Order: sequence, then structure tokens, then C-alpha cells
Amino acid sequence: MHEHTVVVVGAGFAGMAVAKRLGGAPCRVVVIDRQNHHTFQPLLYQVATGGLSAADICAPIRSVLAPYPNVEVRLGEVMSIDVAARTVLCGDVAIAYDTLVLAAGMKTQYFGNDSWEASAPGLKTISDATEMRRRVLLAFERAEVEEDEEARRSWLTFVIVGGGPTGVELAGALAEITRDTLRRDFRRIRPAESQILLLDAAPRLLTSFDAPMSDYALRRLIRMGVRSLVNHRVLTIDDGGVTAESEGIQRRIPSRTVLWAAGVKGSSLAGHLGVELDRMGRVPVAPDLSVPGRPEVFVLGDLARVELDGKPLPGVAQPALQAGRYAAKVIRARLEGKAAPPPFRYLDLGSLATIGRHAAVADLFGVQLKGYLAWLVWLFVHLMHLVDFQNRVVVLIRWAVSYLTFHRGARLIG
Repeated sequence: MHEHTVVVVGAGFAGMAVAKRLGGAPCRVVVIDRQNHHTFQPLLYQVATGGLSAADICAPIRSVLAPYPNVEVRLGEVMSIDVAARTVLCGDVAIAYDTLVLAAGMKTQYFGNDSWEASAPGLKTISDATEMRRRVLLAFERAEVEEDEEARRSWLTFVIVGGGPTGVELAGALAEITRDTLRRDFRRIRPAESQILLLDAAPRLLTSFDAPMSDYALRRLIRMGVRSLVNHRVLTIDDGGVTAESEGIQRRIPSRTVLWAAGVKGSSLAGHLGVELDRMGRVPVAPDLSVPGRPEVFVLGDLARVELDGKPLPGVAQPALQAGRYAAKVIRARLEGKAAPPPFRYLDLGSLATIGRHAAVADLFGVQLKGYLAWLVWLFVHLMHLVDFQNRVVVLIRWAVSYLTFHRGARLIG
């Protein structure tokens, strides 16, 4: 008798939630990912700034899914999807599916300027984070031996493009590195004299939060030595710096370290589904998160365009987790011949962003918090959502040591 096969592409928050919820279901589940680990993306910026190591926020996919005998894992990259034949091509092997769950996530978007990637790495994977860390730490090393004053200033000028949560968190972490972590490490330079510039084309930072929260974040960053340049549209990025425009006036910012936190776009696999995508490359889905006209294909996580009150859900962990659990419920109902559950409804648990030591903003169920209490909430929420218990213990210890000593132990240049 044919065994129903569910193929899950992507082992992010949504993909892992589906696989775990289908553990023990009357079906075969095949999880495909090009990495052998699940990454807790909200803490990637801490790997990029030396606060945590890659292993602290990653867990082997096979280990996480080992308790579920009907779930198997394949390491590989899905090259194409044939929705008519119901197969996915993983490497040179075609894998047939009865149900497909596409949760391949997003990748960094440079808005048609892909050449900028070489000079301004994004932050979506562990490889991105380690490359970012390498560039940041190498900048201080180059500045230490640089004889020319102007060149030294360019090494000690860090430009972050994007004023959303990732950009704000990167800026705050960099400020702490320059003021505290590296304070006694160098002899010829003073890291505290570094310039950290946060650029965004929007009129304020953290536009997903209300204005008072945005204003608080700005004040805290200024106190930490970060300069915010809002209403600045990036024109060019190269190895020597950034050219930006504000109110018709162009300015050149010499910098040897530019970090990108400004935009994402959907995985190219979305283009194989034969539906029209939105401008970010996301797939508009039906109320049950399936592709219209293709009830056997579900699109979840960042790659799905799901609207709440006329606005698309943000590409963060909670929508992905909830969508994964819901899709698993729909698939189980179909397998067991039960009635379909009601349409997907997202429960907005709120938004969080940390700015630095003792400083964060939170909007939880309409209750706005800022400062120390929001920071404690941020710590707890992120710790509890790490997928592996060992990761939680290790991260808690590292955070405690860092809090007490101002030390960042993962400052390795790879």
C-alpha cells in the first residue's frame, strides 16, 4: 500500500515545527535542507559580533528529529520543483511527494544591486555571521597597524545599512564591543573612538514599532555612540565606503566595513510553483496556507504572504512557528479523514528588539515596555525558543559571563 509522503523543504522554524508535529502521524516525512543544522536566526547578530559561537545557536537537524521514527532527513539542495509530477529535484535525485511543504525562507536582497554583496555582507546564515565577524574584527587589526590617519579612520568607521531590529541590534552590539570588550586589547588605537553609523531610508528607526519605542531606541543608541542617519537612501556601496542621498544631497562615507541589514527576498524555489509572487518574492497563500489551486502544496514561514488586517505578517519566528503547527494540523486531518481545521489565524504575541545592555523595546499584546524590563523579557523569550536544551544552558552561561565581565569569548577571525 502506498505510504503518504510529506516532503518538507527547509529546516527553519516552520519546517521543523511541521516535521515535529507530524512525528508519529500515518505518513512518511522527508525533511530536506542544504545545511545539517537548524539555526536560531534571531541570535545570528550575536555570532556576528563575537558574543556567541555558531554552535551555541545551532542544533543538528537529525538530532532534533531523532525521536520521530517516521521522519527522515536528507542533506542536499532542492534545485527545482515539478508541481505537475509532484516531485522535487534534490541534487540529481527526484523525490516524489503527496504533500509538499515549502519553507525555504528568504535571502538577502540588494534591490537590484547584487554587486554590493561583496562589500556589504548580509545576515541570514551562520556563514554570513562568521564572515561579518571576520570583517569587524579584522578592521580593528588593520587600524592598529595603519600609518595613514585617514585610512585608519576608514577602518574604524562601521556603516550598518538598515534600521530595523537586525540593524539596531548590530549597532548596539558593535557599540558595546568598541566601548567595553576591546577597550584594553590594542596599543595604538582606541576602539572607543570608532564611528558606528546606522543608515536607513525611512524617517525613523524600528518602523515596525510605535514612534515612542523608536525614539527610545534612538536615544539609547546615541548614548552608546551610534549615529543614526535616517532619510538616507544608499546609492552605491564599494570597498571604500557608501554613497548616500538625503533631501537631494549626496554624501560619501569612507568605510572599510559595511554591513547590510536592509532587505530580503524569497527563495527562488517559489518561482517553480506557477503562481504570481509579490514584490518580495513571497507566495500568496490560501486561508489554509496552501497554494491556490494546489491544495497539496503548503508554503510557510518567510516565503508565504499571509495577511493580517490587510498587512502581510512579518518574517520573524512566531508567524513561522504558528504556521508550521497549523499546516501539520491540516495535513493530519486529511490523513485521518477528519474535517479540516478552521482557517489559519495568527496570534500576535508582539515584537522585541534589544539595543544593548539593560536596553530593549517590547510590544507584547499591546503592552509596550522599554528599558531593563523589556531587556529581561527579550532574554527570556530568546532563551526559551532555542530548539535544543543544551543550547539554552550554554547560551545562558555565556550571557551570564558576558554580563559580569563585559567579555565576548567568540572573537575569532576565521
